Amino acid sequence: MNDEKIVVKYKVGDEDITLTPKIVQEYLTNGVQITLPEFKMFTELCKARKLNPFLKEAYVIKYGNNPAQIVVGKDAVLKRAINNPKFNGREQGIIILNDKNEVEERRGTFKLPNDVLVGAWAKVYRKDWDYPVYVTVGFDEVAQRKGSGDLNANWSKKGATMVEKVALVRALREAFVEDLGGMIEEDEIWKDEAQSQPKPKQNDPLETEIIEAETVTEIDFDAVS
Repeated sequence: MNDEKIVVKYKVGDEDITLTPKIVQEYLTNGVQITLPEFKMFTELCKARKLNPFLKEAYVIKYGNNPAQIVVGKDAVLKRAINNPKFNGREQGIIILNDKNEVEERRGTFKLPNDVLVGAWAKVYRKDWDYPVYVTVGFDEVAQRKGSGDLNANWSKKGATMVEKVALVRALREAFVEDLGGMIEEDEIWKDEAQSQPKPKQNDPLETEIIEAETVTEIDFDAVS
């Protein structure tokens, strides 16, 4: 980039956000290397949806040489839905197979020891729609597992909370796609715990694009191949 520092600047409310590849890589990916196209995808989502990554509203997850995944926090999704003037409430809970072998939708995440957790449901209401958005998800479809096939730590210990969160985020996104389109929450993506630790550091794929310059030039991504 002709020895110019790449920087993306935008505002979230009254706060100025400045992101460079180096900042994203050092503070928002736990030091894991990202490419320039991945930096572009991340910053464009943050700009378009007015996300503050320093408040963990959005961040990058990358395992080994797999493509980076750009995810948002549940609170960021919920906050944007609630702030929409057309938001009119939500309901959510889990789906269980009870001791009578009946499928039951239950509010919240409480279940008895003999209940079998099979999924979750959520409803989101809009003031301008006659019917709510209603979403169900199956536990086995969305639960995150290790390479061995066992549930990872969060899904093993807090399965009801995790699957309910996935159902709610999906319902919120469907109800307010104009505000939440492209915002994928971390627990909606598949990941293997065996890959959860950053790989040994290799040559930084961005280091040729970054220098410690005092001048700042905003990048025109349309010119980047």
